[in-house]
Amino acid sequence: MKLKVVIHKAEEGSFWGEVPAIPGCASEGESVDELVKNIREAIEGCLSVEIGPVQTSDGDRVLEIAV
Repeated sequence: MKLKVVIHKAEEGSFWGEVPAIPGCASEGESVDELVKNIREAIEGCLSVEIGPVQTSDGDRVLEIAV
């Protein structure tokens, strides 16, 4: 899976990034390399969040897929 990360330069010289495809997924770093490492961890964390129980009704199917 490839995701786009928007990298911003902070006023104090560090960097922060956000992942538009995952609302609320953001991180920061002192360098771009550190930001990339941190944003990867943030993406993993955002994608691993367990959402509450899903309501299903008769005839519904639940699939788990790898992305």
